[in-house]
Amino acid sequence: MTKEPVDVLIIGSGHAGGMAAKILTEKGISCLMLNAGPVVDVARDAKQEPAYALPFRGFKPPGRLAHVFQSNEFNANVWVDEEEVPYTYDPANPYNWVRVRLFGGRSLFWSRQSFRLSDYEFKAKSHDGFGEDWPINLADLAPYYSRAEDILQVSGRAEGIPQYPDGNFIPDDVPWSSSMLRFQEAGKRLGVPVCRGRRAHGRDGLASSVNLLLPDAFATGKLEALENVVVRELTTDKQTGLVDGAHFVDRLTRREMSVKARVVVLAAGTLESTRLLMNSNLANSSGVLGHYLMDQIYGVGVTCSVPEAQGGKATAELMGGAGVIPRFRNITTKSDKFLRGYAMNVTSRMGAFEPRNFAAYGAELQKKLDMYYGSAFHMTIMGEVLGHYENHVRINKDVVDAWGIPVLHIETKYTDNEHNMARDAVDTCAALAESSGFEVLSKNAEPNPPGYSIHEVGTCRMGNDPKHSVLNKWNQSHDIKNLFVVDGSGFTSAGWQNPTLTILALSMRASEYLAEQMRQKNV
Repeated sequence: MTKEPVDVLIIGSGHAGGMAAKILTEKGISCLMLNAGPVVDVARDAKQEPAYALPFRGFKPPGRLAHVFQSNEFNANVWVDEEEVPYTYDPANPYNWVRVRLFGGRSLFWSRQSFRLSDYEFKAKSHDGFGEDWPINLADLAPYYSRAEDILQVSGRAEGIPQYPDGNFIPDDVPWSSSMLRFQEAGKRLGVPVCRGRRAHGRDGLASSVNLLLPDAFATGKLEALENVVVRELTTDKQTGLVDGAHFVDRLTRREMSVKARVVVLAAGTLESTRLLMNSNLANSSGVLGHYLMDQIYGVGVTCSVPEAQGGKATAELMGGAGVIPRFRNITTKSDKFLRGYAMNVTSRMGAFEPRNFAAYGAELQKKLDMYYGSAFHMTIMGEVLGHYENHVRINKDVVDAWGIPVLHIETKYTDNEHNMARDAVDTCAALAESSGFEVLSKNAEPNPPGYSIHEVGTCRMGNDPKHSVLNKWNQSHDIKNLFVVDGSGFTSAGWQNPTLTILALSMRASEYLAEQMRQKNV
């Protein structure tokens, strides 16, 4: 590596790191990006194999990444090898940490739901008294949301609902199917809004860092990127206390290296960024680094059948389409069962049902599958998890990864608040289905383990008070002014919304602030 310090060292290449690189390089700032995985080249690295040619016929090998529900024999090399990079937890309270170490990170596999947080999230404590307010509000982030939505090409409809803020959308003019219209009318009768979803179209079916953000950064000539390097720790100047670079190791050769930098931007993902700060013993004068781990509850839902579509009678006019029930609990009234709220993804589709929806097997099961084919109507939860100090991560010095770096131990569990929320969601969805005239086939009120949503946030939260937060409102460390953390770890509360759009907007905002501070020589 060069002996001259780089202007900005960016660790991580997903949505957060990609946005930081785009903004900073377009401001004329030279950046070096470090990423723990290789550059993806599908044409070079992928090959087609029929399922019958694989040892497990395309299914997941037993005991291999059991908690990564997306994993199978076709894509097993996409996910982090947990023998190489383990983490630990109490077996009584499992945690699903789903990781990708490729250039672009998990942005390559994002489902593209694109929701703004509202002031019911940014100012949640002011609304219900729990936790802490963010140091920013919707008005502060709205211009950055709009610019991020333009980059992502987000489609949607203006709904005029304060808890579901409108944005800079490509108009979604696709008509509702009749089953969706019936469900929407049932929602009106029960006081439950049923709205269009918001989804990033991106380009060529992908809305990732590698196709929407990093090409612009590389085009400036100001970005250099290194693949397959694992950062061991951040380094500091002993005289100033400022960060001045990083030690890292080549993932393949195990060669130890280092780089000097004037500014460090962490964008490795919520838990990896926090792990790196903890292993570096930095940015924790508040004592809250690693605490307030949050995500969203997933797995709860109701599966129905539209009777008119049974027996092979499904049509495109009757079935198809999707919507969202945005949070409606604890907005104008207060539940005595739980704080905050949940949303539901709603899907009408013409495909096959999963056999688990029927208490049958053999010929009887096949008869039911044939009968109900094409009539599926699903509702699944996205529920806010509250931020508790007790839900935390810490370094487990007794376990190290393949490069000798201590791993994370994760301690988190759901409370009565999340379980009561889940039961309310199931009861509400069943009532909506019955009001729509649908047949309810199965209900599940038991959430998947924490982490299953792959929406982990918190552990490095922002706030105005340095005694109770790690970052200020610009995603800048209270302790170290030339250290910025721009991924989901800065969230003060989780909300029910997919966090990606907010991460992009925060990274954009923080990067523009950083560029101006560098111009003024304040950083």
